[in-house]
Amino acid sequence: MKRKQKHWLLWLGLVISAIFLYLAFREIDYNELWETLSETRWWWLLPGLGVYFIGVLARTWRWQHLLKPLKMVSIPTLFPIINIGYMGNNVFPLRMGEVLRAVVLKRREDVSISGSLATIVVERIFDAVVVVGFVLLNLGQLTGLPGAGAFAQLSNLATWAVVIFLAGLAVFILIAMFPKPAMRLIHGMINRILPERWREPVINIANRFLEGLMSLRSPKDALMIFLTSILIWTLETGLYWCVDQALGLGLTFGQLMLLNGVVNLVLLVPAAPGGLGTFDAAGRAVLEAFAIPAEPALGYTLVLRIALWVPITLVGAIYFVREGLKWTTDIKAMQAQAQENEPSKLNGEEDDT
Repeated sequence: MKRKQKHWLLWLGLVISAIFLYLAFREIDYNELWETLSETRWWWLLPGLGVYFIGVLARTWRWQHLLKPLKMVSIPTLFPIINIGYMGNNVFPLRMGEVLRAVVLKRREDVSISGSLATIVVERIFDAVVVVGFVLLNLGQLTGLPGAGAFAQLSNLATWAVVIFLAGLAVFILIAMFPKPAMRLIHGMINRILPERWREPVINIANRFLEGLMSLRSPKDALMIFLTSILIWTLETGLYWCVDQALGLGLTFGQLMLLNGVVNLVLLVPAAPGGLGTFDAAGRAVLEAFAIPAEPALGYTLVLRIALWVPITLVGAIYFVREGLKWTTDIKAMQAQAQENEPSKLNGEEDDT
């Protein structure tokens, strides 16, 4: 049943990607698109990628900070795992790179999979709040532009999105601040809902997940994670700026922050790996709203896709191969790989993911 559901989701993602690819490439003069790409000053990608990978390093530091309640893991250990995870998101369906990160961390440092997944969920909530903030802060730059009609309701949607994400973050912070009452409540729900044979393993997983939220217990730590998230997305916008210099479109940094925010919100739509189609159609739509013709708009989006997708996917693939992992999208197979060379197993201790 799960296998059928997974296949259904994969096919849905492919269909959605096909629709958005049509929207991205419709009514394009391919001679003008080729001319745009051939005139691109590709060397501008070098400083852009330098800034981007500084952002990846900042993501590594943030994850280290989130993992501290579980285990202190070094930056040199976490940096390859971060790259493996982003490579996984780019090539595997259903954002399996997030699970892959947790699996490799379990394999390397014996950190529980459910605990590390909790830290990744917290990351994503902070990212969502910052990305939506980018949209809200810069949406006014579309006001009055002739191509901005399609974005008229974006402000309301972004406002609701930030409310939802902040509410989720508030729940996690409350759980971290009051772990014992939260644990009693969750255990009670599990004992009432689940059959007896499933209760103990699910409670163990829930306990590990709660441990992964403990970095939010300190307001100072939560603020530091939030500020680091702003830095991360500002650095990523730096890559957007370098791509703009490469094509000479003359966009402001605020417009690029808006572009970054919108395309990452659209990436929440389930699609093929790497946001194939959704990223491209959203990028073209925003740039056309800024009165940029279709061909340069699509050309910019394609160059940006190359810059965001190719380098970190190659780096992650190299680390993946060096880790000796097998290419699979099966979660049980991933968990089996996580047990290989696991410290707790070597010491004869019982495993608990």
